[in-house]
Amino acid sequence: MVAQHNGTSDLSAARDRMIRQLLREVGDERVVQAVASVPRERFVPPELRARAYDDGALPIGEGQTISQPLIVAIMTLGLDLRPGDRVLEVGTGSGYQAAVLSRLVREVISVERHEALRTRAQELLADLGCRNVHVYPAGDVLGRAEDAPYDAIVVTAGAPHVPRALIDQLAEGGRMVVPVGSLRTQELVVARKTPHGLEITRLGPCGFVPLVGRDAWGEESQAEASRRIKVQ
Repeated sequence: MVAQHNGTSDLSAARDRMIRQLLREVGDERVVQAVASVPRERFVPPELRARAYDDGALPIGEGQTISQPLIVAIMTLGLDLRPGDRVLEVGTGSGYQAAVLSRLVREVISVERHEALRTRAQELLADLGCRNVHVYPAGDVLGRAEDAPYDAIVVTAGAPHVPRALIDQLAEGGRMVVPVGSLRTQELVVARKTPHGLEITRLGPCGFVPLVGRDAWGEESQAEASRRIKVQ
């Protein structure tokens, strides 16, 4: 019982450190509160539970990762969300980003290529009461055009460029946050759809697993990235 109590105390202290860091570096209390309200330890493998609130990405299986809390907060802030928004997430992964978004918007549509991750995320999101999140299998064409347009789109994998297919699924005035760059390093960008084209804002460097599909990277890129993912 003592070990369990100490583990809970350690997680609570780590969560408090995370919140303080996000308040310093992100500053938006609404976004920070949304991140803080999601029990991140539920979204990582049991053997990594003690590291759930570390400011780093962690492997979740299938060659995928859960992004570090700071990146999740920065991406969420970049979406410039309103309570009535409908948001598309490309890459459900663990379901953590979707759970954060669910606290801030009316509806979240999320797509995931890996069946095991999709099933696990669906069950966990339902268990946590995220009833405004809907998770679907991802197809070869990026996104989910049948439910478009979206007020915001977040892409949780690195793309070689801002995908045209996703721009087409944005509503006028909609915002997309996407990592763009090479297979190893990217830059987070916000693309806002306007009557005069895309307005691009750069948020800083990042590193994500590759976005796979038409208008993105091929399957072989995912295999290469999977070999690189290790617990530090």
